Amino acid sequence: MAPIADDQWRLQRSAAIDLTRFSTGMAEPDHYFAHHPEIDAAFAQAVTWASEAKNLNLMSLYEGRAQRRVERNMKMLKDLQAERQAAFNQVVEDATLLAQFAASKAEPFDIERDFPRESLPPQFGFSLSEIARLATYSRRLADAKKQFPAARQPFPKAA
Repeated sequence: MAPIADDQWRLQRSAAIDLTRFSTGMAEPDHYFAHHPEIDAAFAQAVTWASEAKNLNLMSLYEGRAQRRVERNMKMLKDLQAERQAAFNQVVEDATLLAQFAASKAEPFDIERDFPRESLPPQFGFSLSEIARLATYSRRLADAKKQFPAARQPFPKAA
């Protein structure tokens, strides 16, 4: 996450430098002889662009690189989040299945005993109590759907 924030900061700084370069050039439009504010400002921009072309091109190059790094790092972050969410969903599904199995044998389901931490994926950072809560929710929701299949229909809107 830090590289994304760093590159976002670089992009903002680059934009600020760009604006500062043009602001500096625009600070003295009286050097031009059109004696019309808009024309003098346009001349000032053109002269600033011409005199700062090399620096502006380099800044554009750096901005492009930073933007591509942000996009690449965002994709990596989203991929990691998707992997983590898939692992979490699988663990909740497994815990739900174990809870259903325990219930079918009229045994209590103890997440600490029945679902050892060693069985969790290495990148896993969720608590067992959270898994147990979601497993209970999933099991109860499945039971409710079996018992009340018509409840899947949305409620009619009030008049």
